Amino acid sequence: MTQRLADYHYHLPPERIADRPTERREDSRMMVLDRSKRRIEHRNFANFGEYPMEKDLVVLNDSRVLPARLHDATGKIEVLLLQNITPLKWTSMVKPGKKLQAGTRVEIAGTTATVVEIADDGTRLLEFATPPDLERYGKMPIPPYFHRQADESDKERYQTIFAKDPGSVAAPTAGLHFTQEILSSLPHAFLTLHVGAGTFQPVKSENLAAHRMHSEHYALSKETASRINAAKERGGRVFCVGTTSARVLESQPEGPLAERSGSTEIFIRPPQKLHRVDALLTNFHLPGSTLLMLVSAFAGREFIMEAYAEAIELKYRFFSYGDCMLIL
Repeated sequence: MTQRLADYHYHLPPERIADRPTERREDSRMMVLDRSKRRIEHRNFANFGEYPMEKDLVVLNDSRVLPARLHDATGKIEVLLLQNITPLKWTSMVKPGKKLQAGTRVEIAGTTATVVEIADDGTRLLEFATPPDLERYGKMPIPPYFHRQADESDKERYQTIFAKDPGSVAAPTAGLHFTQEILSSLPHAFLTLHVGAGTFQPVKSENLAAHRMHSEHYALSKETASRINAAKERGGRVFCVGTTSARVLESQPEGPLAERSGSTEIFIRPPQKLHRVDALLTNFHLPGSTLLMLVSAFAGREFIMEAYAEAIELKYRFFSYGDCMLIL
């Protein structure tokens, strides 16, 4: 099985990138892949509820996206808050980095931040004089490939309707398609994985074995663990909504699931198999991304690349605000 980065690249015409969501969440198209029959069907997300049965369980990530993109008082320095270490300390990405050397102070988010430390990867540890006012000054950290600034509409649409626990700097995008009506009609449970910028970090090594994932915090509740165990015991399937939900479950030790919280650096790629996930709802992912490798591990690289080629030909919308794929 290939371990070469080049085998996970594909050409995507720029016009296939969705920089705005559909008018209604449920209006997205949904490509359905049947792994056992190697068959592709074309549906709409509004049809998703036809697939989980009563004994199945849909598992979703309820992490809430922080309005974590900030600009200083001059508008020339951009800060993306990554992780809250203490109420006043955050690890952050900054642009341009040369303006924020160790010891530098900057007026931002209604307070003052000081660069305490610069990590080897270029991220900064910032200490704020008072907690930054993200609700007033922060912008949603929409992806750079949108080629636009976040606006008021992104506050609602770049957030799932069930978002609860704040901590992500990118949306768990497979969940963006759900409406309250669709969700309430399904047997479902929640876990939490706070999506960090490392999830979308480009793979720079041609040999995938050399790539290291950034750590992301997760929490699996006793209730959700019990409900997944019960679904499995009655012969039901676990439908993971998003690669984030899948990564949490696949990070757990063997045996019945139990309440657990911690961090995961799991990097799922062929020829690995997913052992706790029976079906996966996911968006279309960037070429060469670890997310594309995860879905390739689940459905097979050749089948996934065939499906992506068909999606491009049929003008599916790609990436965070794009259409979705249900892999059975």
